[in-house]
Amino acid sequence: MNKDQIEGKVKQFSGKVKEKWGKLTDDDLTVIAGKKDQLVGKVQERYGIALEEAQKQVDEFNHAYGREEDTRDDEIADDASLRHGKAHGAGKH
Repeated sequence: MNKDQIEGKVKQFSGKVKEKWGKLTDDDLTVIAGKKDQLVGKVQERYGIALEEAQKQVDEFNHAYGREEDTRDDEIADDASLRHGKAHGAGKH
């Protein structure tokens, strides 16, 4: 997969997050940088829901989009880093 394909996948995932939780802004997604615990916190904050409910929603979302509920934060963060151009050299192999 080349850099453009990876960036496209990351944009799709970010778009799906914004579809699910429309109150989250692009700035929120940048701050979250793909970290599951931070996404849970932002969902809880923006929607005024209990931590357990926010966690449940994020877990269901992860599961629906092909990520296991025990997704490692660093895997999601890698996707976000690519979105922000931090993964230099991607697609050059």
